Amino acid sequence: MSKQIIHTDQAPQAIGTYSQAVRVGDTVYVSGQIPLVPATMELVEGDIEVQVRRVFDNLQAVARAAGGDLGDIAKLNIFLTDLTHFPLVNQVMADYFAEPYPARAAVGVAALPKGAQVEMDATMVLAD
Repeated sequence: MSKQIIHTDQAPQAIGTYSQAVRVGDTVYVSGQIPLVPATMELVEGDIEVQVRRVFDNLQAVARAAGGDLGDIAKLNIFLTDLTHFPLVNQVMADYFAEPYPARAAVGVAALPKGAQVEMDATMVLAD
Protein backbone atom coordinates (compact mmCIF):
# COMPACT_ATOMS: atom_id res chain seq x y z
CA MET A 1 0.00 0.00 0.00
CA SER A 2 1.31 3.43 -0.86
CA LYS A 3 1.52 6.40 1.46
CA GLN A 4 -0.23 9.67 0.65
CA ILE A 5 1.14 12.80 2.33
CA ILE A 6 -1.58 15.15 3.60
CA HIS A 7 -0.87 18.88 3.59
CA THR A 8 -2.96 22.00 4.18
CA ASP A 9 -2.19 25.68 4.66
CA GLN A 10 -5.14 25.78 7.09
CA ALA A 11 -3.01 24.10 9.78
CA PRO A 12 0.50 24.91 11.01
CA GLN A 13 3.35 23.79 8.78
CA ALA A 14 5.62 21.08 10.14
CA ILE A 15 8.31 22.49 12.43
CA GLY A 16 10.51 19.43 12.01
CA THR A 17 11.11 16.42 9.83
CA TYR A 18 7.53 15.16 9.61
CA SER A 19 4.34 15.54 7.57
CA GLN A 20 1.09 17.02 8.87
CA ALA A 21 -0.50 13.63 8.21
CA VAL A 22 0.05 10.45 6.24
CA ARG A 23 -2.70 8.30 4.76
CA VAL A 24 -2.17 4.59 4.22
CA GLY A 25 -5.28 2.88 2.88
CA ASP A 26 -8.23 4.00 4.97
CA THR A 27 -6.07 5.07 7.92
CA VAL A 28 -4.74 8.60 8.42
CA TYR A 29 -2.03 9.26 10.97
CA VAL A 30 -2.22 12.91 12.06
CA SER A 31 0.97 14.35 13.53
CA GLY A 32 0.95 16.16 16.83
CA GLN A 33 -0.67 19.57 16.73
CA ILE A 34 0.21 22.34 19.15
CA PRO A 35 -1.69 25.64 19.41
CA LEU A 36 0.09 27.44 16.59
CA VAL A 37 -1.77 29.94 14.46
CA PRO A 38 -1.24 28.71 10.88
CA ALA A 39 -0.77 32.17 9.37
CA THR A 40 1.92 33.28 11.83
CA MET A 41 3.32 29.98 13.16
CA GLU A 42 3.22 31.59 16.62
CA LEU A 43 1.46 30.22 19.70
CA VAL A 44 -2.09 31.47 19.99
CA GLU A 45 -2.48 34.17 22.61
CA GLY A 46 -4.69 33.33 25.55
CA ASP A 47 -5.27 30.85 28.33
CA ILE A 48 -5.30 27.05 28.21
CA GLU A 49 -8.86 26.96 26.84
CA VAL A 50 -7.79 29.09 23.87
CA GLN A 51 -4.84 26.74 23.34
CA VAL A 52 -7.03 23.62 23.45
CA ARG A 53 -9.50 25.12 20.97
CA ARG A 54 -6.66 26.09 18.60
CA VAL A 55 -5.34 22.52 18.71
CA PHE A 56 -8.79 21.10 17.88
CA ASP A 57 -9.11 23.64 15.04
CA ASN A 58 -5.72 22.55 13.70
CA LEU A 59 -6.67 18.88 13.92
CA GLN A 60 -9.93 19.66 12.13
CA ALA A 61 -8.07 21.38 9.29
CA VAL A 62 -5.77 18.41 8.77
CA ALA A 63 -8.69 15.97 9.03
CA ARG A 64 -10.57 17.88 6.33
CA ALA A 65 -7.49 18.01 4.10
CA ALA A 66 -7.37 14.21 4.37
CA GLY A 67 -11.02 13.96 3.28
CA GLY A 68 -12.48 13.43 6.72
CA ASP A 69 -13.58 15.21 9.85
CA LEU A 70 -12.99 15.04 13.58
CA GLY A 71 -15.76 12.43 13.75
CA ASP A 72 -13.50 10.07 11.80
CA ILE A 73 -10.88 10.04 14.55
CA ALA A 74 -10.63 6.57 16.07
CA LYS A 75 -7.84 7.36 18.56
CA LEU A 76 -6.86 10.69 20.09
CA ASN A 77 -3.76 11.25 22.21
CA ILE A 78 -3.59 14.33 24.42
CA PHE A 79 -0.39 15.60 25.99
CA LEU A 80 -0.65 18.20 28.76
CA THR A 81 2.04 19.97 30.74
CA ASP A 82 -0.46 20.25 33.61
CA LEU A 83 -2.98 17.44 34.11
CA THR A 84 -5.19 19.69 36.22
CA HIS A 85 -6.38 21.04 32.84
CA PHE A 86 -7.82 17.65 31.88
CA PRO A 87 -11.42 18.50 32.95
CA LEU A 88 -11.27 21.61 30.74
CA VAL A 89 -10.06 19.50 27.81
CA ASN A 90 -13.10 17.25 28.32
CA GLN A 91 -15.40 20.27 28.37
CA VAL A 92 -13.94 21.79 25.20
CA MET A 93 -13.80 18.42 23.45
CA ALA A 94 -17.59 18.15 23.86
CA ASP A 95 -17.88 21.23 21.60
CA TYR A 96 -15.94 19.48 18.82
CA PHE A 97 -16.98 15.82 19.09
CA ALA A 98 -20.26 13.93 19.32
CA GLU A 99 -20.83 10.37 20.45
CA PRO A 100 -19.50 7.88 19.77
CA TYR A 101 -16.29 9.43 21.02
CA PRO A 102 -12.87 8.23 19.92
CA ALA A 103 -10.63 6.10 22.08
CA ARG A 104 -8.33 8.45 23.96
CA ALA A 105 -5.27 8.78 26.16
CA ALA A 106 -4.15 11.75 28.21
CA VAL A 107 -0.52 11.98 29.25
CA GLY A 108 1.23 14.46 31.50
CA VAL A 109 4.52 15.68 30.05
CA ALA A 110 7.29 17.95 31.32
CA ALA A 111 7.36 20.24 28.28
CA LEU A 112 6.09 20.65 24.72
CA PRO A 113 7.50 22.41 21.64
CA LYS A 114 7.48 26.22 21.64
CA GLY A 115 6.26 26.30 25.25
CA ALA A 116 2.78 24.98 24.39
CA GLN A 117 0.64 23.63 27.21
CA VAL A 118 -1.17 21.05 25.06
CA GLU A 119 -0.46 18.84 22.05
CA MET A 120 -2.68 16.25 20.38
CA ASP A 121 -2.19 13.65 17.69
CA ALA A 122 -4.76 11.34 16.16
CA THR A 123 -5.46 8.28 14.07
CA MET A 124 -8.41 8.55 11.69
CA VAL A 125 -10.22 5.85 9.76
CA LEU A 126 -11.90 6.94 6.54
CA ALA A 127 -14.48 5.05 4.54
CA ASP A 128 -13.73 4.74 0.84
